[in-house]
Amino acid sequence: MTVRIVTDSAADLPSAIVKELGITIVPAYVHIGNQSYRDGVDISCDELYDQLVNNSLHVTTAQATPTDFRKVFEDLSKEADEIISIQMSGKFSGTIGAARQGKELANTESDITVIDSGTISMSLGIIAMSAARLARINAPVAAIIAEIQDAMKNTRLMGTFDTLKYLARGGRIGRAKALVGSVLNVKPLVTVRDGELAPIGNVRTRAKSLEKLFDFVNNTADIKEIAVLHNTTPDEARILKDRFSTLVSAEHLYAARLGPAIGVHTGPGTLVVVVRGSGIKKESTDETAAAKKPLLHLPKLNLPSHR
Repeated sequence: MTVRIVTDSAADLPSAIVKELGITIVPAYVHIGNQSYRDGVDISCDELYDQLVNNSLHVTTAQATPTDFRKVFEDLSKEADEIISIQMSGKFSGTIGAARQGKELANTESDITVIDSGTISMSLGIIAMSAARLARINAPVAAIIAEIQDAMKNTRLMGTFDTLKYLARGGRIGRAKALVGSVLNVKPLVTVRDGELAPIGNVRTRAKSLEKLFDFVNNTADIKEIAVLHNTTPDEARILKDRFSTLVSAEHLYAARLGPAIGVHTGPGTLVVVVRGSGIKKESTDETAAAKKPLLHLPKLNLPSHR
């Protein structure tokens, strides 16, 4: 039985991994003024950040459409008996709904399973990779689903923003808070909890934020995989990756770049680490406090519709 794995471009998977594991990516859309681009296809990271910082045109995003998913599912059904489509959290975007609609529209005899990963970026990417590895060796669908569930349970993410300005543009956090972060050089730290970004603390300096990212990963028991992602700071990402090389083997340590669809909302200077392990060695003070705070509600990555 042939199984194919699908995910969306918010997984931030490097192209080499996508090709190696045979993962199909359904791109989101980036809108710059009146122009529309497919995430990672028609617009690169460098192009996006140049537009974001230096262009006065409004930049936003839109989810992939049900028709996009229908076409992918129908094309894959020509070679696959089963299709498993793993999407970013439905609390970030309506992509999961588009995938489900695409499943209903698809004219195919292949069985299609659509899964809400409850996360985003390389947390989603690691989940998709785990599924694709088993699919490559023709593992039963039940085993692949079990692996997805385990990866969802044991993969954690932490990120730091250089500024809250780009989140404020979405209108979900106050501009005053964004201004304070900019003036006082506060670097907010966030994680993903219950499918949404949740605050996990603030630090005053960039160096301290890197230490917090390292500690977050180092506090994980039985580490299996680590990913480091940046959008405009490759040197910082390299420093973190070198430090993580003492925690996990090279083949399970990934470097990636935050794609345009996520970058629109996070802005330049964002750093993210993702770790898959078997649990937390000891819950940190930051994480304990963050669990008691309300979730940070970010703008969804989609517009009402894509034209």
